[in-house]
Amino acid sequence: GREFSLKRMPSRKQTGVFGVKIGVVTKRERSKVPYIVRQCVEEIERRGMEEVGIYRVSGVATDIQALKAAFDINNKDVSITMSEMDVNAIAGTLKLYFRELPEPLFTDELYPNFAEGIVLSDPVAKESCMLNLLLSLPEPNLVTFLFLLDHLKRVAEKENINKMSLHNLATVFGPTLLRPSEKDSKIPANPMHPMAMTDSWSLEVMSQVQVLLYFLQLETIPTPDSKRQSILFSTEV
Repeated sequence: GREFSLKRMPSRKQTGVFGVKIGVVTKRERSKVPYIVRQCVEEIERRGMEEVGIYRVSGVATDIQALKAAFDINNKDVSITMSEMDVNAIAGTLKLYFRELPEPLFTDELYPNFAEGIVLSDPVAKESCMLNLLLSLPEPNLVTFLFLLDHLKRVAEKENINKMSLHNLATVFGPTLLRPSEKDSKIPANPMHPMAMTDSWSLEVMSQVQVLLYFLQLETIPTPDSKRQSILFSTEV
């Protein structure tokens, strides 16, 4: 579907939150995790945890656009708007926020390394590699990811009701958080052979899903002391 659009948003935009670098937003808000991420997660935890297909079922596009506009103009009544919206629109707004980041949460620079780390066969080497990469992310990216990760794990705890397993959630969010930059993409810009395109595309998406699933399945993510303080502080926002 349209969700896997590889088109990048221009990063010139400095106002609003959609299509603006995450570090710019957290600095402006003096927050650890962007307000939009916290608000959407809170609302879903309040009333969406038992919704069948949460994050997989599409919200109504006009509702998502309305929420996007409200967050972009920093509308103080956004929580009132949210409380009246179908919960799938809130889930859709959160996914759209991550999809429209000018650079994906896992960054262009580290994306190829995550893709290499996930295929390591030695579990010890793999864990060490994946955790080192994760902790190399810029702080707003790391803290926001850990905040989202905790939330997605809580969603999956209710899998028997909402039907969203860790794998289902990884399938929805993997390609949203990890996208190759145009130059690193295995997807040919003008494929000679349409079949080659779908093969390389599906392998790429599978890899993105596997990376997120890996972190969802880790029991704990040990963080160095220097970062632990700020992370502990931030997940209580």
